[in-house]
Amino acid sequence: MNYQVNNKGYYGQFGGAFIPEMLYPNVKHLEENYLRIMESESFQKEFTSLLKNYVGRPSPLYYSQRMSDKYDINLYLKREDLNHTGSHKINNTVGQILMARYLGKKRIIAETGAGQHGVATATVCAREGLECIVFMGATDVARQMPNVEKMQMLGATVVPVQSGNKTLKDATNEAIRDWINHPEETHYIIGSVVGPHPYPDMVAQFQSVISDEMKTQLLEQTGSALPDTIIACVGGGSNAAGAFYHYLSEPKVKLVAVEADGKGLETGETAATMAAGRPGIIHGSMTMLMQTDDGQIVEPYSISAGLDYPGIGPLHSHLFTSKRAEFIRATDEEALSAAFELTLMEGIIPALESAHALAALKKLVFKKGETVVINISGRGDKDMEAYRNYMKNTKNS
Repeated sequence: MNYQVNNKGYYGQFGGAFIPEMLYPNVKHLEENYLRIMESESFQKEFTSLLKNYVGRPSPLYYSQRMSDKYDINLYLKREDLNHTGSHKINNTVGQILMARYLGKKRIIAETGAGQHGVATATVCAREGLECIVFMGATDVARQMPNVEKMQMLGATVVPVQSGNKTLKDATNEAIRDWINHPEETHYIIGSVVGPHPYPDMVAQFQSVISDEMKTQLLEQTGSALPDTIIACVGGGSNAAGAFYHYLSEPKVKLVAVEADGKGLETGETAATMAAGRPGIIHGSMTMLMQTDDGQIVEPYSISAGLDYPGIGPLHSHLFTSKRAEFIRATDEEALSAAFELTLMEGIIPALESAHALAALKKLVFKKGETVVINISGRGDKDMEAYRNYMKNTKNS
């Protein structure tokens, strides 16, 4: 089966470009030029140089001895948390800021949930000297203040969004409204594998550096480029798309995506799109979506701002319906517990998003000694308030 986007912008039944008329010229211009630009020698030379000398790639593939011993597997952690700005998001923003330059755009907008994409966008805009406006739900502004302050220090304008439940979905809505009002001079740096074609494919290709490096590193460390299992958290799904990308056509490699289950599917306070959703259109593409019977979007919930989204990228919807990837869920409590396990056993404080992927270790059945890679998509500095509260509550209970 083919897991790449087709020439109409679809992964199976999912994808496409469902956009307002005002945005059609912008999106069409990007669609007609992105592959030509990305594949050009000059683009690749600068992109590769920036990944190495600015981002700090390749990110390490770290063998976790103590966790391996505990779970009776060979566990490797892909350390995207060690990138410049602290997550995988910088891979995409470096690529997209170069794309904006090639397209002649002078104004950059972005949406952000956990703030990591906002920081990464503000970072590359500062480097290019471009105006940067970041839309962020007011709820996320409050719970991710360290990243808000970083964005502001980098010269970005952070716009708190007051609509809906004031999280990632609402920030994306406002970013699209801004884009409609400023279509000619603006490039929208979408932070995940969501949105109208060609964004899901473009972002996945920029993030594919993760699995490209992983193959080389596994070959060096284990003698085989193929692990048995790759695990990544999924909200919109960019870090998972990057970790899975070069293994999509390798049926021997099991792909596991972990969604945020919030307080549990049965409570209704969840962000587990695959478990609670069905096909629908959100932010310009047909994909799996949490919605009511009459098509109204259901507000998601997760302690993790980066996974608090009612939809998912169309690639992941295709991987789900084709059964190429297994989708499981982790609650807030399970993610918090997993974060502290890694911290206390390996001295690595993960982002809450990454902690959902780590929670899979207690949910999956592994063969003794199998090779497992977990993508640590970001570091936990931004989540210290949640971690402090967890420590306080655990101590008092």
